[in-house]
Amino acid sequence: MSDLPRPLDLLPHRPPFLLVDELVELVPGQSATGIWRLTGDEWFFPGHFPGRPTLPGVLMCESIAQVGACAVLAHADFTGKLPLFGGLDKARFRRQVVPGDELVISVELGRMSARAGKGSGQVTVDGDVATSCELMFVFADV
Repeated sequence: MSDLPRPLDLLPHRPPFLLVDELVELVPGQSATGIWRLTGDEWFFPGHFPGRPTLPGVLMCESIAQVGACAVLAHADFTGKLPLFGGLDKARFRRQVVPGDELVISVELGRMSARAGKGSGQVTVDGDVATSCELMFVFADV
């Protein structure tokens, strides 16, 4: 049993838009690694694509943002804040992700201030990079 908080304890997201099942590493204000296990029952697979279910790349970017938000919100300086997307750069999609895959989502935070921050992350499946991107976020009060 892990001593790490659950994503549900840190994030305001709820199913079906909670895209991380558990945290496996967390350094508040610096980095986090999470796991998302795809069962095939997720809401988007029937339409993306019929006969060839594929995880939408934009949802992998969102999963990176959610793991990054866990790292941010675990830090006491950001209690009562909500990190919102401010931008997404250098997104690359390198591998198809399908039902049954386990995504390892790693994020490193960069420069942060009281109003905004930056980070970079990647999703790997079986050790292969599926997606990587840089993200910018701004803080809103909850």
